[in-house]
Amino acid sequence: MAAVESQARADGGAGAEVPSLAGIPLLGSLFDLKSDSLGTYLRAQAQHGDVVRVTAGPPGLRAELYCVFSAEGAQQVLAAQAANFRKDNAFYQEVRESFGNGLLTSQDEDYLRQRRLVQPLFTKRRVDGYAGAVADETQATLARWEQAPGGVVDVSDEMMQLALRAVARILFGTDVDATVDVVDRCFPVITEYVLRRGYSPANVPRNWPTPGNKRAAAAMDELYAVCDRIIAERRASAGAGDGTGEDLLSLLSAAGSTQDGEFDAAELRDQVLIFLLAGHETTATSLAFSLHLLGRHPEQQARAREEVLRVLGDRTPEAADLERLPYLTRVLKEAMRLYPAAPVIGRSSVAAAEVAGHAIPAGSDVILAPWVTHRHPRYWPDPERFDPDRFTPEAEAERPRYAWFPFGGGPRACIGQHFSMLESVIALAMLLRAYEFEAVDADVPVSAGITLRTEGPMRCRIRGAAG
Repeated sequence: MAAVESQARADGGAGAEVPSLAGIPLLGSLFDLKSDSLGTYLRAQAQHGDVVRVTAGPPGLRAELYCVFSAEGAQQVLAAQAANFRKDNAFYQEVRESFGNGLLTSQDEDYLRQRRLVQPLFTKRRVDGYAGAVADETQATLARWEQAPGGVVDVSDEMMQLALRAVARILFGTDVDATVDVVDRCFPVITEYVLRRGYSPANVPRNWPTPGNKRAAAAMDELYAVCDRIIAERRASAGAGDGTGEDLLSLLSAAGSTQDGEFDAAELRDQVLIFLLAGHETTATSLAFSLHLLGRHPEQQARAREEVLRVLGDRTPEAADLERLPYLTRVLKEAMRLYPAAPVIGRSSVAAAEVAGHAIPAGSDVILAPWVTHRHPRYWPDPERFDPDRFTPEAEAERPRYAWFPFGGGPRACIGQHFSMLESVIALAMLLRAYEFEAVDADVPVSAGITLRTEGPMRCRIRGAAG
């Protein structure tokens, strides 16, 4: 093992040798990562510090992961040395082949061109205009809960539906129902396929007629078809001179510049698929865990509801209310600390580098884990405790920038983070104003998929809140 580490240092940048997490002979930490990757990363940090080498798989098919757990290391990888850490690993390639080469997966000039075309559609003024659509979809959820059997709802499922309908409405305008059923049916099949292939040491070609390949291909065909149909109809409507829609697809279709041209139909579909993927699962995770944590902490729930009632009264929340609801925003941020929707972020190093004082060889798979950094005792005393007041302005100013990074960071930071916060605060305000929440399932096991996944129900008992 010492010889392997010495060679890794020789091939890497300046800095100390990276300690290795102990595993079993031949297979390393393969089974630990498969059964509980998030727990394995926590253990690696607790035992060996802020940069740890984790190996998995048999010789010849072995993965070597250089895991970076400190805020300072995350800043180096995502920001200061971002050009050296790319989305070139096997997992991102599988996402790219299934969900297209949109903003989440594209690189280099493709990414820069897409970002320039899309950025004007995500200004604060433009995003604030979507507050009404979020409020309408939240009101529909509240109406549906009036018939909740036994007064119990699974907030994980419910928030996934709310967030999906909200992002589909913002993307497609009146074509919500045409897409929601297809996404509901096809996304789970495709995401399971991506995860299986992305974390496997070897895969058969996608065009081989295996049962898994055929199921995934059928789901992708159905999903692509509904997106292509809506895109074609929207473009035909615009060409006829009557397309005045303000939905995101209409705006994407019209986006263009002398420098970058415009999106063709395939590129539009790639952007739509990525927005659907990244725009609903992440927000749904943050909303669901916010409600679940409040359902376990009645004192904090009462404080959040008091703020909502005092600020909003009976009126519908709007974008300007985000600044008027600071405690509710802190609740959301604390939920995103404990349950980041992207618990693991992967990169691949182009050249040897030094990160957090350790040598990272060229061509390494590098893992950042918000799940671990958000629990790092250097930044978060008593890290498992739910405490929204960790996010007062004074407390935030005392921490490093990347002690909390649920939206990534650097030049690849999530373009939709303001929309996610807007949607989440508006929805939480309306839900808390209407109902009191009591967690039925005290503990909810989770795992790392494309986004954070719950491994069981997340039920809450709801009762009409006293105004």
